[in-house]
Amino acid sequence: MSLRETALFDRNLCSIDEFRRMIETAPVIAPGATHVELGVPVYAAADIRKRLAKEGTDRGVRADLATVLHDGAGLFVLSGAVDHNVADRASEVFFNMIAQQHAEGRQIGDHYAKPGANDRVWNAIEKLAYLAPEVFIDYYSNDCIAVAAAAWLGPNYQISSQINVVNPGGTAQSPHRDYHLGFMTDDEAEQFPPHTHRLSPMLTLQGAVAHCDMPVETGPTMYLPHSQKYPLGYLAWRRPEFIEYFEEHRTQLPLLKGDAVFFNPALFHAAGSNVSSDVKRMANLLQISSCMGRAMETIDRIEMSKAVFPTLRDRVKAGLEGNALRSVATALADGYAFPTNLDNDPPIGGLTPPSHFDILLDSLHEGVAVADFCQQVDALVARRRSR
Repeated sequence: MSLRETALFDRNLCSIDEFRRMIETAPVIAPGATHVELGVPVYAAADIRKRLAKEGTDRGVRADLATVLHDGAGLFVLSGAVDHNVADRASEVFFNMIAQQHAEGRQIGDHYAKPGANDRVWNAIEKLAYLAPEVFIDYYSNDCIAVAAAAWLGPNYQISSQINVVNPGGTAQSPHRDYHLGFMTDDEAEQFPPHTHRLSPMLTLQGAVAHCDMPVETGPTMYLPHSQKYPLGYLAWRRPEFIEYFEEHRTQLPLLKGDAVFFNPALFHAAGSNVSSDVKRMANLLQISSCMGRAMETIDRIEMSKAVFPTLRDRVKAGLEGNALRSVATALADGYAFPTNLDNDPPIGGLTPPSHFDILLDSLHEGVAVADFCQQVDALVARRRSR
């Protein structure tokens, strides 16, 4: 069955031979790059800034970077993007956050590694703004971060960030794709039409700023250049033959403090193992979102579900089930687990915490009391608050 003959993607259509041919015949595309290292375009931040000043617009730089992300390797490095002093001041704040988490004994989940294997700070951008506004301003006034984000997403993007510290002895992640479809199981991803598989990477830009020198032994992120181009990649990344190919052909670039790497979220990637004896490998992971992934109206689905739940529970008892039940639940409740506060609502035991939709269906199937359902969804709202 060809891709043209199916209305939905199927994991059984994944072909490691097609994947291999696509990657191994891909041309080097690096417009305006300072140089290419291990197949990855590297742009000196100083050169980018000179070019921005000379051209008087960011349109040319944005076009070059977007071309690399879409048609080229799928990632690029901006060397020297963040001033060392700014990075160090931010690192001090982040390490204090981590120390506080340890003191409180909090369990921090991780999407693609065992909870506790790394040190994580969720929603680091908001916490930095509250705790160190001067550092926040110096960090996010950065023109290189801005031009990279606008290259892929256009204006009015929104930044979230998570601190990831891989301590000595920390093991590598499994290779994966990223947000949105990369956070779904194969069963879930198969329900989305092919055009959504193509759209998902366009809604997010992934990035990471190195907060220390990262030689290869510290385990900087591993990437498989050009893998973002494979149409079935969101169903392929868990398959053993694709994991094996990744391990044999991935690229791992050393980074210096202040370097930033940005990549298409559909690129196969994984944090590496830290085999150093004394380096706490800290990166500020930037997840930058398009302004367009939002509904037109503000709708309070929590209160809607409270209002409808008693009647819906009676209808379920009377026999409402299957697709009809799921359809009304979809109209009533938020089926997506994000955005949330990952400190209070961590992805422990899976890639995502339970959604409003999950709580609604579970409550209906279990026949819980109305007051208990209201308490559960109020608790969800409380967990999702940023502070």
